[in-house]
Amino acid sequence: MPYRHPGAPAPKGALSGKPITFYRPKGSQEVRYLIDEGFQAFNAARLSEACRIFSEKMLDAEEDTTIGLTIAGAMTPAGIGGCVVEMMDRGLVDFIISTGANLYHDLHHALNFTLHRGSPFVDDVSLYEQGIIRIYDVLFPASVLLETDAYIRDFLVRWGVDRPVSTAELHFALGQDLLVTHPECREHSVLAAAAACGVPIYTSSPGDSSIGMNVAFHELMNDSGLMIDPNKDVNEICAFILAGKKNGCVILGGGSPKNFYLQGQPTLWEVYGIPKGGNDYFIQITTDQVVWGGLSGATPAEAVSWGKVNPGVLPDTAVAYVDSTIGFPLFCEYVVGSPRGRRPLKQLVHKRDQLVAALRKQAKESVESRAETRK
Repeated sequence: MPYRHPGAPAPKGALSGKPITFYRPKGSQEVRYLIDEGFQAFNAARLSEACRIFSEKMLDAEEDTTIGLTIAGAMTPAGIGGCVVEMMDRGLVDFIISTGANLYHDLHHALNFTLHRGSPFVDDVSLYEQGIIRIYDVLFPASVLLETDAYIRDFLVRWGVDRPVSTAELHFALGQDLLVTHPECREHSVLAAAAACGVPIYTSSPGDSSIGMNVAFHELMNDSGLMIDPNKDVNEICAFILAGKKNGCVILGGGSPKNFYLQGQPTLWEVYGIPKGGNDYFIQITTDQVVWGGLSGATPAEAVSWGKVNPGVLPDTAVAYVDSTIGFPLFCEYVVGSPRGRRPLKQLVHKRDQLVAALRKQAKESVESRAETRK
């Protein structure tokens, strides 16, 4: 689409662009050849390195790595949810930490609403007058938000839970409801596929999204005792990390999901006194830079000082500075097409209580041991 200066009038039929579809990687050997042989230097080489670390080391059955995926940025509106679904189906992702927005926008796809390809160079006042929402170059009618909100509120009433829950429990129940009410969405909805695969999904800032907004409505208007308990989320993530023979992560973007995963190791050693050690593998695809001092751009080397990454494994870390909407589909094509492109599902969503109980037991033993040492 030719460039138009910002503020140019919205074209007639702004919603006439192609629908955003659900791209599912097929394991293209041509893409694997390109990444192995053509991505030779700079960030192309870093992405190639990340692909090899994941497919050759993290997916080694003897390593039995528990793999977390963190997602920041508007990935599901851009159609990247299909890549996440493919990875979950193949057992290549064991749990997810995402911004709430990605899960909310995933619901649009699950409920069969259409998001359209568009242009970022339009008059937003004109879009507003037409009732059109814009996420950079993704366009859709405002009614999509209202109807998605209505589905969430109706689900919360039907679910009937009246107590504190973790975000994983909420998202699992949402996914299960979608599998019943919209079974066709199993192939392209992250929430539905996660429920089918037993992959727990967490949101580090549950109030910072439309799902959380509707949970707040449910409490205010229906006198519900349902609330999100962040303590449950923290302990469940720590329990997964503690139980893992080895631990590794794939980080898209950065932000709160990145820290919420990486803080698990410091929580274990710093707070619970359990010397688990840091991550064994660290892969990040991001446009954030280290020079700004924020967590989003912090390197795995810096994470060593916090106990988030084991100091001896820096060769098994990689940061590719590339837009996730470019880098992650290429990464997934490479991994899906690798000889180790499928693993047994860990189904951690069904093991949360058991693993948290093991965490509690070990933490109590550590507290008692430290108390004895101080005597």
